[in-house]
Amino acid sequence: MENKELAEYKDLVAKIPLLKKEIAKVIVGQEEVLDEIIITLLAGGHCLLEGVPGLAKTLMVKTISEVMELQFKRIQFTPDLMPGDILGTEILEEDHETGKKFFQFNRGPIFANMVLADEINRTPPKTQAALLEAMQEKMVTYGGQIHPLPDPFLIIATQNPIEQSGTYPLPEAQLDRFLLYIKLAYPSEREELEVLEKTTGTYAGKPEKVLSGLEVKKLQKITRQVHIDSKLLDHINKLIRSTRPDITQVEAVREYVEWGAGTRAGQALILCSKARAIIKGRFAVTPEDIRTLAFPVLRHRLSLHFRAEAENVEADSVITKIVDSLPLHAS
Repeated sequence: MENKELAEYKDLVAKIPLLKKEIAKVIVGQEEVLDEIIITLLAGGHCLLEGVPGLAKTLMVKTISEVMELQFKRIQFTPDLMPGDILGTEILEEDHETGKKFFQFNRGPIFANMVLADEINRTPPKTQAALLEAMQEKMVTYGGQIHPLPDPFLIIATQNPIEQSGTYPLPEAQLDRFLLYIKLAYPSEREELEVLEKTTGTYAGKPEKVLSGLEVKKLQKITRQVHIDSKLLDHINKLIRSTRPDITQVEAVREYVEWGAGTRAGQALILCSKARAIIKGRFAVTPEDIRTLAFPVLRHRLSLHFRAEAENVEADSVITKIVDSLPLHAS
């Protein structure tokens, strides 16, 4: 990296603590979740955010889009939502001068930099598939015409873990399209008290814009240039392969996992570890980055056996066993 590029990198990375400071004007706590959303954006992927109602998921995503100067749209998923409601439709227009009629593509809410797909598991598979195809291809094809989606482009899909009646769970192959599966927990007692105080009085925190869309794109480019040692690459490869029951040495995997993670999981873990290094002000991946991100990268990519459900074993506990079986310390 040349001196000019390095100076630009340092200037951009120096804005990330300011970014988090501005978000904190509105969002109390949830630092790990915020980090993982920013990591998803820097790595150029999409994330699935799971949390019970009332934890300010919408406000969190909207605030991040504001401090990053990104266009934000929210889509509320319902059982009657159709693909055209998300992607857009063609409407018949008329040229008032010539009287000639023509079809004009009317863009849907997916044409934004940051899209909150609220309660994605409440809409039928046909509509889910339309969203996931656009996520992967980063474009919408309608009537034979290609319409590129904005750049940067981030989908944050949410789902409610406690109410499953009338839902359409995402298949494993579609879950794999999400870079991270982020779990939003209840706030601590101190944080919850602060939320109650701020939201029931006259306080109205207004975050300032810190990063432009162009700067986000530059950070995405810089993220891919972050150094990762060959030993860490080998470690990630072994970690991913250890999730597969037919070749693993981890007893918990053989006992509870039906299908392990694919190669995309390794790619996701590398990119996310690089992005975490960036937000921590480093230009090299450490073992801590890998261990921390193994959970949101893998928890939706392990297909657990029915025995796991019967014994109340969750994916995170299996991942803990996998990570502990492959210790790696910083040199």
